[in-house]
Amino acid sequence: MITAVVVDDHPAVTAGVQAWCGLADPPIKVLATGRNVSVAWLEPGRSADVVVFDLQLDVSGPAYGDLKRLVDAGRQVVIYSMRADRETVLTCLDIGGFTYLTKAEGEDHLVAAIQAAAAHTPYTPPVLSGAFGTDNRPHRPQLSPRESEVLLEWFHSESKEMVARRLNLTVRRVNACLERVRIKYANVGRDAPTKAALVARAIQDGLVRADEL
Repeated sequence: MITAVVVDDHPAVTAGVQAWCGLADPPIKVLATGRNVSVAWLEPGRSADVVVFDLQLDVSGPAYGDLKRLVDAGRQVVIYSMRADRETVLTCLDIGGFTYLTKAEGEDHLVAAIQAAAAHTPYTPPVLSGAFGTDNRPHRPQLSPRESEVLLEWFHSESKEMVARRLNLTVRRVNACLERVRIKYANVGRDAPTKAALVARAIQDGLVRADEL
């Protein structure tokens, strides 16, 4: 069973998320809820597969620091926020959040995002897709044709071994290409430590469209 912890300071929101998760197919078990991020660090929330995280926990501004600490610890974080501006959305993805939803996007998208995060498969809801489509920031790494080919093939494959077979490469060569891509993104301040993060970067940079995945 997929498990989640919900970090949100609005009781009605946490109650709604719990109800939606309980009705999911298969059900998602919410291990804990809380008004601040400590609930994700303490048991039972510490053991959850996915953190559903309200970015705006108080009036001081977006909780980017809390998000980064969760990401640095290897947590799969679904940001669930009232904020819908492009800069906030893209900043959360640059930090390493798994995906970003607004609270207006509702039950179907949130449940699907939690399921995707637990399975480490990409998920792009409408607001995130719109932010990607209008991202015109200049700091994009220059990938070689081979690096781009390997990266895009990996998005459509279940394993690196499958990529190697399809492109007539060794697995070692595939790993080397993907590592170079990660390094190039890190060098421009846009770390992509996971497959989902690389998908996000590729969509941002126009290498692939969300509807092609």
